[in-house]
Amino acid sequence: MKLALLSDLHANELALQACVAHAQAQGASQWAILGDLVGYGAQPSAVVDHCQRMADAGAIVLRGNHEDMALHPPAQATRQGEHTAHWTHERLSGSQRQWLAQLPLTARLGSVFLVHASANEPAQWRYVEDEGSASRSLMAAQQAQPDIRFVMGGHVHHQTLYYRGSGGQLMRFNPTPGVPIPVPPHRHWIATVGSVGQARDGDPRAAYALLDLGKHQLTFWRVRYDHAAAAQTVRAAGLGEALARRLELGR
Repeated sequence: MKLALLSDLHANELALQACVAHAQAQGASQWAILGDLVGYGAQPSAVVDHCQRMADAGAIVLRGNHEDMALHPPAQATRQGEHTAHWTHERLSGSQRQWLAQLPLTARLGSVFLVHASANEPAQWRYVEDEGSASRSLMAAQQAQPDIRFVMGGHVHHQTLYYRGSGGQLMRFNPTPGVPIPVPPHRHWIATVGSVGQARDGDPRAAYALLDLGKHQLTFWRVRYDHAAAAQTVRAAGLGEALARRLELGR
């Protein structure tokens, strides 16, 4: 089975379409969308519709922190994501909001634990951004379900892999896009798969990962899409030049 892992779509339908087409070309047979379908971007309704169709076809879809913000926009918006939450809320239908509200925070697929942020108190949206936070997430998943071998998440908008070495400590590995990484099942692995809809590492290409459970390989991908057109949808929606430039520059 080839499991496509997509996270942080951020209302960017053009990037989502590109990643889905790419994963299909790689032979993806199962799909997991790891939260933050909305927020920042200008196409929340289209992205939610797309994810609903994927869920109807068997995809796993999780809830992220930007779903919670869009469902319950804060009274006082101080951060960029909070400002777009009000705009997003108004552009989602009642049925779309109801669907987002019932999405789970975590899911399991065999030996793979799926979460938006950290398995350590998922509703607190903790960032997995170093060996310590990765270790806490992996331990939390395994305390609840000891046979978990993989923890897959997003939230940080970067592609990183951690693995437990022979000494018991987690080691960090920075992947090269398109190069399969052996992930033998006798080890424990935790990955952040990057962002489909809003890159933040200086590369404007969309990001996702593909886990081949038959070959025990994990491949991180970067996918070209029309990020200039996506930026223009943000400008046309009046969401601000900073968000548009982020899509153009990938930072």
